[in-house]
Amino acid sequence: MQKLVIATRSSQLALWQSEYIKAELLKHYPTMEIELKTFSTKADKILDVPLAKIGGKGLFTKELEIALQNHEADIAVHSLKDVPVEFEEGFVLAALTKRFDPRDAFLSQKYKSVHELPQGAVIGTTSLRRRMELKLLRPDIKLKDLRGNINTRIAKLKAGEYDAIILAATGVQKLQIEHEVNYFSPIAVEDMIPSMGQATLGIETLDNPKLVELLSVLHDQNALIESTIERDFVRTLEGGCQVPIGVKATLLEDKTIDIRAIVGMPDGSEYIKEEINIDIKDYANAGQNLAQTFIKKGAKELLKRAEQVAFQ
Repeated sequence: MQKLVIATRSSQLALWQSEYIKAELLKHYPTMEIELKTFSTKADKILDVPLAKIGGKGLFTKELEIALQNHEADIAVHSLKDVPVEFEEGFVLAALTKRFDPRDAFLSQKYKSVHELPQGAVIGTTSLRRRMELKLLRPDIKLKDLRGNINTRIAKLKAGEYDAIILAATGVQKLQIEHEVNYFSPIAVEDMIPSMGQATLGIETLDNPKLVELLSVLHDQNALIESTIERDFVRTLEGGCQVPIGVKATLLEDKTIDIRAIVGMPDGSEYIKEEINIDIKDYANAGQNLAQTFIKKGAKELLKRAEQVAFQ
C-alpha cells in the first residue's frame, strides 16, 4: 500500500492522536504516503446539550465510518472510550495501541484535589460516570455541565465558571498543557474508576484482511487484554457510552489482572461496585462473568433508571 488516508476529528487532541498513529506507521513503513483528512462528528457540532441527551451509537464515530464506507479514507483513529461495543457489519477494530494514562484528572486554579475543595464547590463535568463518582467522593459538591474541547474547558475554568473541572488525564498530557492551570492532579483509580478503554486508541477500518495485517504493527497485546475485559463488561450490561459505568482492568506484573467496576445513578444515590483479581489466562470471559455478577445484583434495572434520569 503506497498511500494511506486517516479519517480524524478536527479537534487538537484528535489531530494529535492521528499524527501519533501516522508517526508510528512511518516507523514501520517509511516510504508510505500518509494523509490526515478531518471530519466533524455529531458530538463536535452540538455543544449546548449534555452528551447523554444526544448520545447513542456513533456519537463520535459515525461520520468517520461514512468516510471509510465512501472510500474517502482508509482508517479512522478513535479514542476507544468513545467507540461503541458493537460494530456495524463491514467494519472492524483493526488495532489497539498501547495504553496511555487511563486515569481521570482534577484541574483547578485554587485547590489541589477533590478532597481540598470547600463545601458546595462547583465542579465541571458532563460525564454521567464522573458525576456519579464525584458525588460518592464529595456529596456536598455542586455539578455543572462542561462541554467543548480541552482548551475551551480549561478557559472556562480559568474564567472562574468552576472551582474545578474533571478531564481525562491523557488528553491534557498529550497536549502538554498541564502548566496552563495551577493544579493538575490525576485521580487514583481507587477513587474514580475510568471509562472502558480510556487512554487507548482504536483503529477502525473496513473489513479488509490486507489492511488489518498492515495495521498489526500498531497492536498492543496488553491493551487488547484490558480492553476486551472492559468492553465485554459494558456489552453484557448493554450499557453503551452514555450511562454511568466505570470499568478498569489492570494487568499486573505477576500476570494477574485487577478489575474494578461501578454502575449507578448519576447522583450517586445508588450504586453497585466490585473489585476482583483473576489470572491472565482467564481474561477472555472475565468481563462477561463480572457483568453477570452485577446483573444478579440488579445492574440492568439500575442503569435503565439512570438513563431515564439522564434524558429528562
